Amino acid sequence: MATAGDGPWLDDAAGRLVRPFTVSNGRTRPSVALDLISQVMATGATPLGYLGPEHAQALDLCRAPVSVAEVAAHLKLPAAVTKVLLSDLVDCGALTTKPPEFHHNPTDRALLEAVLDGLRRQL
Repeated sequence: MATAGDGPWLDDAAGRLVRPFTVSNGRTRPSVALDLISQVMATGATPLGYLGPEHAQALDLCRAPVSVAEVAAHLKLPAAVTKVLLSDLVDCGALTTKPPEFHHNPTDRALLEAVLDGLRRQL
């Protein structure tokens, strides 16, 4: 039985009725290089052709700059599937993407050690 507000997409016993990789037509590789912290934003252009409901939801989430990870979390989809959906939207001109900006060297040993220490404290 579907939960109120979830429509036909969720079922209490079976879980998600449409499996995540069905949403991306089985594709696992995006056509555009996207990192989890890449920023995506709607351009205002109307996508041509048919896009699924997940594409529309993703586009709605991207009215302001948002990270790929945030879009995946809101859509409740794996990051790999979300990247494919977002790359479809970039390909049709509905989204623009900006790679993450690092104000620090991402391979800086001190930064990596600080991250590791923080993770150890969480465990």
